[in-house]
Amino acid sequence: MSDGVESLAAALFAEVFMADQLARGVVSKALPKGMEISHFSVLNHLARSAEERTPAQLAQTFHVTRGAMTNTLSKLEWAGHVHIRPDWDDARRKFVSISPAGRAARDAALAALTPVIAEVVKAIGADKVRAALPVLRELRARLDVSGG
Repeated sequence: MSDGVESLAAALFAEVFMADQLARGVVSKALPKGMEISHFSVLNHLARSAEERTPAQLAQTFHVTRGAMTNTLSKLEWAGHVHIRPDWDDARRKFVSISPAGRAARDAALAALTPVIAEVVKAIGADKVRAALPVLRELRARLDVSGG
């Protein structure tokens, strides 16, 4: 790999990591009190998929350990945001679905986040953001394939 490509790669990852850190800070501040990014992410995923998922499937989707996902799901269940039921065919497995309260919490979080994110898009410019999305999607896809 040439020095130019290596320095470009280093600059890209430095920007992605810093943008991620800053975005998480902005999102954390905008979320309703008591809701963490991991909670919102799971609720948003369940709301968008409209299908039950197993904890293992959710852990794989979010690239976290099963233990980390179990912890997140326990907090969401305690808050009444998800329903966790046994698999009637295999008692060792469970299924997770979003509850009406979870959908309302996700919708409230989205309503709080949307203006904050829209303001950033407006400041950057919609055309620039549209142009960046394919590159970011390909970066994500390649990192996902490589196990990154």
